[in-house]
Amino acid sequence: MNKTELKAFLDAKTLQYQRPDFLSSDPIQIPHRFQDKSDIEIAAFLTATIAWGNRLSIIRSANRMMELMDEAPYDFVTSASEEELKKSAHFVHRTFNGIDFITFVKGLRHLYRNYGGMEPLFTQYAKSDDLQEAITKVRGHFFEIPHLQRSEKHFSNPSKGSAAKRLNMFLRWMIRPLDTGVDFGLWTSLKPAQLSCPLDVHSGKVARTLRLLSRKQNDARAVAELDEALRRLDPADPVKYDFALFGLGVFENFQ
Repeated sequence: MNKTELKAFLDAKTLQYQRPDFLSSDPIQIPHRFQDKSDIEIAAFLTATIAWGNRLSIIRSANRMMELMDEAPYDFVTSASEEELKKSAHFVHRTFNGIDFITFVKGLRHLYRNYGGMEPLFTQYAKSDDLQEAITKVRGHFFEIPHLQRSEKHFSNPSKGSAAKRLNMFLRWMIRPLDTGVDFGLWTSLKPAQLSCPLDVHSGKVARTLRLLSRKQNDARAVAELDEALRRLDPADPVKYDFALFGLGVFENFQ
């Protein structure tokens, strides 16, 4: 396919998969249960944090986290007592356990109390065309609280070569507009043009098949390469093609 044909193909696939009925099998359904901005972004961040592996398992575990927070994520993050936090100690999703969950609640509390939340920090450190450095900077503030080193692996660090798939997915949820009923468009201080594609095994495989990506590893360098290719197709909203790449990989086994 030439560039014109490729863009037309991916635009059509984006329309096919960027639909509200996509929510029924996707972890993004968890933050869609809430109305308040702070509840949505906290539910989205914690859901994205555990978003690896089987999607039904992710959804079950994310629902369990919401139950542990009494279906009020912001109130729980900002005001849960130590006794209430201890009740979460038995939580586990793969390698993310109760200690990690409590650490992440406290990390979020630190950001909301001392920095006004996540959006102001990401905005402060954002580059005009990139949020990868901002992820690393926000991560640094997040772990200013006392914590065990084991919890750090659950907040990816692009400066160490990570593709930061889950963080980039969370940022897509927060920044891309709500007009299709999937993403939220909550963070109006940032633009879709600054986003990076949430690169995983499915989107990576399809991107390589379509010659959008040549690098074999799914790492930070691959994210930068894929971003460059997608921005040539749509500079204003390159990450809309995440729907096409993911859908082709998961639902069509595109070769």
